Amino acid sequence: MFAFAAFGQRNLFAVTGSGAKGLAGRLAMEAAARRRHPGAAGGPGAQPGASFLQARHSSVKADEAAGTAPFHLDLWFYFTLQNWVLDFGRPIAMLVFPLEWFPLNKPSVGDYFHMAYNIITPFLLLQLIERCPRTLPRSLIYVSIITFIMGASIHLVGDSVNHRLIFSGYQNHLSVRENPIIKNLKPETLIDSFELLYYYDEYLGHSMWYIPFFLILFMYFSGCFTPTKAESSMPGAALLLVVPSGLYYWYLVTEGQIFILFIFTSFAMLALVLHQKRKRLFLDSNGLFLFYSFALTLLLVALWVAWLWNDPVLRKKYPGVIYVPEPWAFYTLHVSSQH
Repeated sequence: MFAFAAFGQRNLFAVTGSGAKGLAGRLAMEAAARRRHPGAAGGPGAQPGASFLQARHSSVKADEAAGTAPFHLDLWFYFTLQNWVLDFGRPIAMLVFPLEWFPLNKPSVGDYFHMAYNIITPFLLLQLIERCPRTLPRSLIYVSIITFIMGASIHLVGDSVNHRLIFSGYQNHLSVRENPIIKNLKPETLIDSFELLYYYDEYLGHSMWYIPFFLILFMYFSGCFTPTKAESSMPGAALLLVVPSGLYYWYLVTEGQIFILFIFTSFAMLALVLHQKRKRLFLDSNGLFLFYSFALTLLLVALWVAWLWNDPVLRKKYPGVIYVPEPWAFYTLHVSSQH
């Protein structure tokens, strides 16, 4: 019996010893591997932010490998629809709905349209940016969205008062001081207040509204390129949306008096297309949609200016080299005055 116990004890020591040797060997091999690759994630030589950088790098690679984004039919349709209804339709709704429903000392139906526009448009722009195949600078996007909302809100107040004045006889084709209901105000400092209101509406509000708007569109456009020539085409639905989209931008450029900003953005887009073409990169369906919409807008603005080139009254209101009359100034001069 003692012999059997001694025999088992010797076997246990042998097994335990061989297991310890095997474990020690594996630990030695792992240590040698870490010495050969000191930057491996989780090793003692790993840099503090190595795992984060690797994760970020892998996510960028994944975005690049995802390929070209498909045409965003839903976003472009909602974007075009709300532009027509909430922006272009604002002043029309104010003329259509009875004045008794929205008294002059209360917000009009157009003001509620503008409030909805100030909420929905930034949301759609953020959705558009999220679908961009290229990673865009988030800080610049956030600052642009905040500035856009602030500028559109300033315009909301000024535009509301301006359209309310129309019911009192204010004429958009005349300057503030030349308007019959303004020029005889006493004391005359009241006229300065109305000019300040006009400045907030037409200059400060428009600048803070449209500059970030076109900046966001251009940043999105910069990510709409593909190395595959076959992907540089638009589906039929995109072609149908180009006409209402380009027509809306015509209204935006003329009524907003932002022709210089628009032409600068258009030339920047064209320069980017030519630059990327040298790298054998082509516009995808979303980039083509924006590019063709802007091209149609430029054509419509040229036709609009040529048609009203010799109008003496509008020429007086819009002096200088850049002559782009506003559609509502044309309306009050040639349409409403005839009724």
